[in-house]
Amino acid sequence: MAKKRANGEGTIRKRGENCWEARYCYEGKRHSLFAKSQKEARKLLTEAMASIDSGDYLEETEITVGQWMQTWSRDFLGNIKSSTAVGYVGMANNHIVPLLGKVKMKDLQVLTVQRFYNRLREGGMNPKTIRNVHGVLHKALDVAVRVGYLKKNPAANAILPRVEQEEVNPLDKPELACLLKSIQGHEHEVLINTAVFTGMRSGELLGLTWDCVDFDNGIIHVKKQLMNSRKKGISYQYGTPKNGKARSIAPAPFLMKMLKAHKEAQEARKQELGPAWNEGKFPNLVFTHYDGSHLSQPSVWKIFQKMLNAAGLPPHRFHDLRHTFVVAALQAGDDLKTVSANAGHYSVAFTLDRYGHFTDTMRLKSASNMEAFHDSL
Repeated sequence: MAKKRANGEGTIRKRGENCWEARYCYEGKRHSLFAKSQKEARKLLTEAMASIDSGDYLEETEITVGQWMQTWSRDFLGNIKSSTAVGYVGMANNHIVPLLGKVKMKDLQVLTVQRFYNRLREGGMNPKTIRNVHGVLHKALDVAVRVGYLKKNPAANAILPRVEQEEVNPLDKPELACLLKSIQGHEHEVLINTAVFTGMRSGELLGLTWDCVDFDNGIIHVKKQLMNSRKKGISYQYGTPKNGKARSIAPAPFLMKMLKAHKEAQEARKQELGPAWNEGKFPNLVFTHYDGSHLSQPSVWKIFQKMLNAAGLPPHRFHDLRHTFVVAALQAGDDLKTVSANAGHYSVAFTLDRYGHFTDTMRLKSASNMEAFHDSL
């Protein structure tokens, strides 16, 4: 009688061009995992055997989507930012598990996933959020394929709803002039000016520290953002800028002068308040409440709405100040690459796609330049 193989016992062998098979046993049954390289096959085998040793192993015929999402959330999110991981887990728990949690992985088909997205849409979820849910599900199922619970990712071929691009609503020149005049002398005047004339995101502004403001060379280094962590017991923390890219901005000289005066005023206020100065866990911030405590995005939104109301202007999102910067830079004739880099966009193509309809002034200026060039010949 053949000897029953022990749980976790495994081998690796080459099965063809760019195909390696990792085989292991569980409860007397053979299981296979496939990879493009021996190294990847060994990694998959190690993960499977570790899962068996820890008691977390579930046969692919029995594991449910809910069980897999829990395993994926716990064991496979170690290489991403904590705030991103928290967002993924929230998306899984709030949207994926309630509707797909009881479905067995072996029964998960493209049609199952498609109907799931359709139900979200019918329930009133907007297309952008559905795409975010899809991103989380797709990532989790990709890992399930790697560890052998699925042969293919059923989310890969689902059809997603079309996302209507959010309208860009910058302040026009008269509105901006009115706002900047109205807030002269306001406690947060420099914050608004910095938003308008650098295009920094709200989290980047709130996380800006004085060591990142280089007065000697006229440069602002954008290295981090202050954000709500959404983690239990932790309200706010620093994170990397969106897209994970640090950048440097060279603002107009008048803004650097404003920042320098703002720093001096802040130092004087700090001396005046003494022990009442409350910088807490976030020292050296450029923009704070009067007592030195950090600002939050909701509080900045409220401050901005009060400013607009006092100036007699219609409501705008704080993010519209960023749009104002990009549109003003494009219409002033700055090249797309520079504008894209200053704004921290992930590509010039994104900048063009998002703001291309504001470049009429650039085209007219180009025609005027060519006319002048022709006349000079």
